[in-house]
Amino acid sequence: MTSTAASCLLFLTMKSFEEAELCFPELLNSSCRKAMRPHFVSILTYILLSSISLITVTLNLLVIISISHFKQLHTPTNLLLLSLAVSDFFVGFLVCFQIVLIDGCWLLGDLMCILYYVLYYIITSASVGTMVLISVDRYVAIFYPLHYPNKVTQKRVKICICLCWICSAFIHSLLLKDNLEQPGRYNSCFGECVIVINYIAGLTDLFFTFIGPVTVVIVLYMRVFVVAVSHARAMRSHIAAFSIKSSVSVTAKKSELKAARTLGVVVVVFLVCICPFFCVALTGQDTLLNASSAAFVLCLFYFNSCLNPVIYAFFYPWFRKSIRLIATLKILQPGSCETNML
Repeated sequence: MTSTAASCLLFLTMKSFEEAELCFPELLNSSCRKAMRPHFVSILTYILLSSISLITVTLNLLVIISISHFKQLHTPTNLLLLSLAVSDFFVGFLVCFQIVLIDGCWLLGDLMCILYYVLYYIITSASVGTMVLISVDRYVAIFYPLHYPNKVTQKRVKICICLCWICSAFIHSLLLKDNLEQPGRYNSCFGECVIVINYIAGLTDLFFTFIGPVTVVIVLYMRVFVVAVSHARAMRSHIAAFSIKSSVSVTAKKSELKAARTLGVVVVVFLVCICPFFCVALTGQDTLLNASSAAFVLCLFYFNSCLNPVIYAFFYPWFRKSIRLIATLKILQPGSCETNML
């Protein structure tokens, strides 16, 4: 289901009602035809996709460098953000494949086509899995604040992240096994990039990649939101009566609530951006999409990877400070990893 939908979306972005030149003129009737578009539309699309790719790669690379370099940022929550940044970083590279497809032709060969899809689904699945881990992290932090440092350790988070990526790679390698064994077996002409999986496998993938994880994320964050609101009201009404010791506790709670709010924005934006694509797979209405709506659904998914670092820049002072240190090359100074970032 998900793979079939992606094939349809990718194919629709390649199609046009008017087709002209062949992708491979030397192959005559066995070649796919190029999509015929106004020149300015192709140039505008190229500039837009190139900009998204460059911005996505750059911003997420800043997040990866920041969290990896500065020791003070090596917290369980930030490790989850690091995993998300890695997936977004690779999404930036995947946009380059859409640039190749501006004229509607896949020129990189059947092997690169299937590798593109494998990487695409691994990244998508790992991103959704990371969102689930982020939701669980915030749930534990809000509901069990006293046990959080013992329950959610760096070691456990690293293990969970590794399992998330390994399981994603393993499952989708099995899912695309037939396509990997014989790349291009489902292409109808040279210059096309299409994969097909059986209905049961696609439905199973749709459940474990989208329906199940998204349900868990929504349920956990609804509970976190309700508790966060009640905690915020309690702190506002009693903060004046707290002692110094209690003030430390209140500060800690505020920090957790702020983190929950920030990561809640990340989760909501993520769901808004990926839901249209998965809803197409869920409803099976692929054929109702035209080239424009298919392109919009894909671009919305890609654009989410640009938005996450922007959200961090608005809500996390440590990220803004890190960007300044990187831009001024102070990060290269000895002992810079020990810099106070909070």
